[in-house]
Amino acid sequence: MTHVWHYDGASAIRHKPEIIPDGDGFRLRSEGGMDDHYLWTELVSINGTVYGYKHRKGWRLGFIDPAPPEILRHLPKLTRYGAWVDRFGLGPAIIGFTAISLAFVGVVMKAPEWLAPLVPLSWEKQLGDAMVGDFGGRFCNGPGGQEALDALVKRIEPSGNGLKVRVANINMVNAVALPGGTIIIFRGLLQEAKSPDELAGVIGHEIGHVRNRDVMQSLLRQAGLSVLLGGVGGDAGGYANTLVSATYSRDAEAEADAFSIGLMQRANVSPKDTAGFFARLSEGEKALGEAAAALGYISSHPMSKTREAMFRKSANPKAAYTASITPPQWRALIDSCANDTDVKADDGLFF
Repeated sequence: MTHVWHYDGASAIRHKPEIIPDGDGFRLRSEGGMDDHYLWTELVSINGTVYGYKHRKGWRLGFIDPAPPEILRHLPKLTRYGAWVDRFGLGPAIIGFTAISLAFVGVVMKAPEWLAPLVPLSWEKQLGDAMVGDFGGRFCNGPGGQEALDALVKRIEPSGNGLKVRVANINMVNAVALPGGTIIIFRGLLQEAKSPDELAGVIGHEIGHVRNRDVMQSLLRQAGLSVLLGGVGGDAGGYANTLVSATYSRDAEAEADAFSIGLMQRANVSPKDTAGFFARLSEGEKALGEAAAALGYISSHPMSKTREAMFRKSANPKAAYTASITPPQWRALIDSCANDTDVKADDGLFF
């Protein structure tokens, strides 16, 4: 016989019945007779020596006599808080948790690089078209302006291959590539450029982001999978704003610069003017300090002497470079907003 002490949860009386194994459970027998049938699987360990019963508040069982093997093997083990920590120790547990956390962050950071190439180009183009629309009526269509811009793009990227480059009447020194091959040059950047060859280098850089699928990576990284799961409707305008202030990795920026230089070399357009453009913006960045966000291209594209030197070094001193477009075309392009009487004014679409 094995005696236990027992509280039934209904009264404060401490009973001392005998525990009797009974198939998948046990019974408690006392002077008053046999108690209910209890299941072994419903027992829970309170502290390793005292047991409770699921769904019966206040029910307790403890052993007065040592539990025999046929009972002991059915008793539940105590589940301690932090059991796996206790098993490995606090130090190793912290190291393991940190390693798992870093691995998870690494996967999240790398996910856009894996997912972006899997997005069909047709879907990406739909998303880009939904973002652009008519850009709130801010696209500039002054006489000859778009034709001149198309000629510049064709000069550095003859195949075109789905590219669509427009000028928007936004007074910000910036350019942005959208999904699907649309590139938008803001009026502020156009006015900052001193020559069409400067603009050619900037457009070539944005084409590099398009060709390398950097745009989709950036959108996935900043907007998350909602951009894939939410379709092309919804927050298309919000996605466009996201890309205006997008920042790419240092490697992506370097690859886009190299792509631009390659385009200019094949088109026989001098990269020196683009180097000068970067030099002026870099000086502006130094002067403005924290206020550099006021100039969009500085805030969203890392300027440095290294990038300036990269373009300058790529120039061939023996090459007979020719301008990307003619002076009349350049004049029509830089005046394309001023000469468009129907274009909507810049009213703080961004920032």
